[in-house]
Amino acid sequence: MNVSRRKFLALTSAAAGSTVAARAFAQAPDTGHSAALAPWKSGVRIAPVSTVPDRHTIHTYFNVTPESPDGSTVLFYTAAVPDGQTAGSLIVRDRRTGKERTLVTGLDCEDAHRVACQQWISNGRRIIFHDLRDGEVVVVTVDPATLKQRVLARHRMVSFGQQHSDLIPIYGVHFQPDQFRDVELLNAATGEIKTLVTADAIRAAYPQQIAALYGQKPISTPFGTISPDLKLLFVKLSDTDDRYKPRPPGQMKWPHSYQSDREGLVMFDIEHSKLVFFQRDWGHPAWFPDSGRILNFHNTVTGARTGKTVTIPNLPEFPGQHLTPSPDGKLFVTDTKLETFGGKKGEWGVAVCDAAGTDWTWIAKFQGDEGATTWRKNHPHPAFSPDGKRIYYNVNSGPWTTLHVAERSDAEVS
Repeated sequence: MNVSRRKFLALTSAAAGSTVAARAFAQAPDTGHSAALAPWKSGVRIAPVSTVPDRHTIHTYFNVTPESPDGSTVLFYTAAVPDGQTAGSLIVRDRRTGKERTLVTGLDCEDAHRVACQQWISNGRRIIFHDLRDGEVVVVTVDPATLKQRVLARHRMVSFGQQHSDLIPIYGVHFQPDQFRDVELLNAATGEIKTLVTADAIRAAYPQQIAALYGQKPISTPFGTISPDLKLLFVKLSDTDDRYKPRPPGQMKWPHSYQSDREGLVMFDIEHSKLVFFQRDWGHPAWFPDSGRILNFHNTVTGARTGKTVTIPNLPEFPGQHLTPSPDGKLFVTDTKLETFGGKKGEWGVAVCDAAGTDWTWIAKFQGDEGATTWRKNHPHPAFSPDGKRIYYNVNSGPWTTLHVAERSDAEVS
């Protein structure tokens, strides 16, 4: 039986609700054994990143941090329209002074879930994002010092790179990839686009697994995410939804519903130019800083060169989770729906867990089903700062989605 990713996540969230023992909503276990977790157990300071009213402020995704590599500024997307996905801007805010600078305006995004996929690259010298311009989806960089923009790829979307690198995975528009179906890596400094592996080669390597998901329909390879050491890359597989009606060049519009089926994870070894393994379920994968492991849905860890998966012990299921490790790999942060923890429908929380298991703690709980009226709801998508002392996450409470920051108790007040 083929199960789409959306169905898979719905089923796993339901399963979590039936297997997790009810916990007191206001408490987490106090095992006290984790020294790495101790600064997150008390004295955590939480505040909105920006105090400017009457607009959405959105961090893009759990795979990347909005804080600059040097820790001085925070990058976020803003929009003053209810849906949060149109008429957007990219803003950087100085963490010390609170001064904000607008880098880009007039952004048109697929949804408010990941907005423009804006992220720091090139050691802070560039910010990369995608945008719908004149009926075409483009990948663009902006220099935060000069505001100069460069369009580096057309009919592509940007995925997730590393702050210290110029290299960034890109992919053909997932609902209409046209000829851009292969795994591509963009060098944002030179503009070079390199094909790492073709979609046809992936199908040839895993014919039965891909046929079980997509039959013989053409596949593409969105959401590539490169490892911290730049030697490995995992990608998702996708095909175009049968309901989608392709549009001529220059007339692209964002469909305001799911228009592609996306499931399957493939690991590729960039260094040796070879496929490593196929995994049926995508979940929400994120790299550990050692580049040897992937953290994923259900508190699982997969060996990046073996495909072997183990479960982190003695932690609860976190329904709906997006989880990512700390920069030192000792902790991970996740968001979660709170009904199975005694919360009300629509409430979300953010928890920090010891990556070895057992010990964990709440840092925030909030109403999470309001905010931007986008067709695809934004989620908290928590992510650590580069130094591991802060956690950024989106809050969908009231009419505006707002980016918040939680700072651990031993961090200097900024």
